[in-house]
Amino acid sequence: MDESKAWSKEEICTHLGDDYDRYLGAIVPPIFQNTLFTRKNMDHGYTYTRVANPTTEIAEKKIAALEGAEQARCFSSGMAAITAALMSVMEKDCHIICPLNVYPPTKSFLDTYMKKFGVETTFVSGESTDELEAAIRPNTKAIYLETPLSNVFTLQDLRAIAAIAKAKGIITIVDNTCATPLFQNPIAYGIDIVVHSATKYMGGHSDILAGVMVGSSERMEQVTHRERGMFGATMDPHQSWLLIRGLRTLPLRMRQHQESGLRLAEFLEAHPLVERVLYPGLPSHPQYELGRSQMSGYSGLISFVPRGNQEQIIAFIKGLELFEEGPSWGGFESLINSPGLWIDEETSKQTGMPQRLIRISIGLEHPDSLMNDLDRSLAGMKRN
Repeated sequence: MDESKAWSKEEICTHLGDDYDRYLGAIVPPIFQNTLFTRKNMDHGYTYTRVANPTTEIAEKKIAALEGAEQARCFSSGMAAITAALMSVMEKDCHIICPLNVYPPTKSFLDTYMKKFGVETTFVSGESTDELEAAIRPNTKAIYLETPLSNVFTLQDLRAIAAIAKAKGIITIVDNTCATPLFQNPIAYGIDIVVHSATKYMGGHSDILAGVMVGSSERMEQVTHRERGMFGATMDPHQSWLLIRGLRTLPLRMRQHQESGLRLAEFLEAHPLVERVLYPGLPSHPQYELGRSQMSGYSGLISFVPRGNQEQIIAFIKGLELFEEGPSWGGFESLINSPGLWIDEETSKQTGMPQRLIRISIGLEHPDSLMNDLDRSLAGMKRN
C-alpha cells in the first residue's frame, strides 16, 4: 500500500506499515520473536532486536503517523519512554520546569533520582503561562508538560509554551497519554517530543506494558542507540504485536470512551451527592475553551469529589459492582481510584488536588449500567 499518500487516522491504525507484500499477504503481520538477525546472504538492515525489530517498527510507524511526527520509538513501559525522553535532553547541573500534578512516578524521578546529577526541577501549576515563563533560568534545558494533567485534568497552553521555549532554545516534552494522538497532536503546536504510556488507551486491553517516544528523525535515531539501546528499554516483539492489535481498534474505542465519559461526567455534575466534577469536556471546566482550541476530543477519565467523609467514600468505592478498584486506566474495564482520599488540607492547597478526590476510568460497558452502579453506591454512601 502507498505510504506516501494522506491517510486518515482510522487507516493509519488499520493498515499503515503492515506491508502485506513483504509478509506474504498476511493480514496480520507476523511476530519476529527473535533476538538477532543474520545477514550472510542478504543486507536487510537488521542486527539485534534491542536496536530494531520489524514487528516493533510497524507499531512505531503507526504511532509516528498518528502524532504527525517523523519517527517514533517503542519502549518497554511508559516510564521507560518518559525517563529516556528526559535523559536525552538533560545535562549535569541543568534545570527542568514541570507541572506539580504530573504523573507521580515522573515527579518522583525528577524530584529525587535526578538530584544525584545536580538536576534541579521547578514545579509550577502549569495553568499559568506567565508563571511558567517566570520559572525559566539560564540553565533551563527542558519544559516537561502533561496535558490534561493526572487526576486533576487541568491543561497547559501548548502553543504559547512551545513559542516561549523555542525563543529561548529550550526543549519541550509532552506526555500525551490521556488525550491520545487521536484527540491531541502536540507536535503540530511546536512541541519537540511527545511521550505516551501505551499501556493505557493505545494498548487498550490491560495486558501489556508499553511506552512510546515520538519526535524528529535525528532525535529518535540518537535515542535508539543511547537512552533506549544502552539501557535495554526496548519493547519486546510480542508486546509490539499486542500494541499493534490495540491500535487497530483505537479510533472505535476512543469514540466510545469519550461518549460514555461525557455522559458520566454530566450525570455526576448533576448528582446531589457530588460536590465537584473535573473533566475538560464539560463547559463548566475553567479551561474548556483552551481544551477546544488544542484538543479534538476527550477521553473516559473523570475525577469528582463526593459529598461524604472518608469512611463513607470508602464504603461507596467498595459498594460498586461494575467498577473495579485499581491504579491504572485506559483499558476495556471501568476502574475507580482514590488519589485525593488520603491527603491532608495542606497537601491539597499545595498541589491543587481537592481532598476526597476520586478518579474513574470509563471502560466499554454500557454507560447506563455504569451510571446506575454509581447512583446506587452513592445512595448507599448517604445511608452510612
